Amino acid sequence: MDTTRRTVLVAGATAGLTAASAATSHASTATAGRRPVKELFGKLPDGTRVYRWTLHNGSTRMKVISYGGIVQSLEIPDRHGRYINVSLGFDNLDDYLTATTFFGALIGRYGNRIAGGRFTLDGAVHQLSVNDGSNSLHGGARGFDKRVWDVEPFVDSTGVGLVLRYVSGDGEMGYPGTLRVKVTYTLTARGDWRIDYAATTDRATVVNLTNHTYYNLAGEGSGDILGHELLLAASRYTPTDATLIPTGELAGVTGTPFDFRRSKIIGEDIRAAHRQLVTAKGYDHNWALDKGITDRPEPFAALRDAGSGRTMRIATTEPGVQFYSGNFLDGSLTGSSGRTYRQGDGMCLETQHFPDSPNQPSFPSTVLRPGDTYRSSTVHSFSAR
Repeated sequence: MDTTRRTVLVAGATAGLTAASAATSHASTATAGRRPVKELFGKLPDGTRVYRWTLHNGSTRMKVISYGGIVQSLEIPDRHGRYINVSLGFDNLDDYLTATTFFGALIGRYGNRIAGGRFTLDGAVHQLSVNDGSNSLHGGARGFDKRVWDVEPFVDSTGVGLVLRYVSGDGEMGYPGTLRVKVTYTLTARGDWRIDYAATTDRATVVNLTNHTYYNLAGEGSGDILGHELLLAASRYTPTDATLIPTGELAGVTGTPFDFRRSKIIGEDIRAAHRQLVTAKGYDHNWALDKGITDRPEPFAALRDAGSGRTMRIATTEPGVQFYSGNFLDGSLTGSSGRTYRQGDGMCLETQHFPDSPNQPSFPSTVLRPGDTYRSSTVHSFSAR
């Protein structure tokens, strides 16, 4: 991909974010009459009801369930205006209860891996739930993805959306402190999907929240994402050991398959004889974003499917992103389209602080203390041409 193409994608990402902010002024008109629609989606074994909300705001349609705050579907138009779901997931609750893929879910308390499921904070050792070999992954065996969230719909000047709340008790999955979490999903007037995270604690703890939606811009169940073009504004990434725990190094991407600073096809280097790719069976790594931690979401990524013309640009306040190329999808799961998911049929771009930060002093801190508020925001902008 040439320099001109890269410049267009980066400029587009910046323009998309600016337009999203400007659109707020007329969001109330655009969202009139589009209050989220609520319906019963299923029941847990203990009888707890799980609901689904349908959001629609002009150019974007989304369905979210209260179990795990899961984005069940995300529909955006192609260059001809035809809507299609671009997120992987299931058409029933039972499959979400048994799957370990985190399709579309809110992730916490700690997104990604913590080595040995253990960390030390203020001199105290905390043993977490271990659910990924010897490590803790995405909050443990019953992380936020497996909890029922309180959901409140809204239509206001910012757009149409949902406020999701959950209280994680002291000691849940081994984490210290009672954590009060608020996550807001907003479809803005121009159809962007914005996620705002906030959390407070009554005791020092660690927090790293994200969303685990799997994308396929050609359409859910349409095949693999290896032909998608990806741009990541990141000059470094965090190599991992054999269990996918960061070694602590911030390695340069120059001359490696991890260089996406110029937009390139995902499949171009994914089978390269690079130890990191062989160990992870593809891409499953954290990129350290060049922009670092920011007060407002700044653009860092662009993903495009040439066949449909769909492009997704992402901006975030976070310092990192986990690009996961769906390496462990093995054909054993059937998605909402009735088609099976095979390796590479979807990909994730999880905005985050770095994996294993509680055990890596050189990484950005994920410690949250009483009196402080954890905040993070990510904006997804969609277009087609």
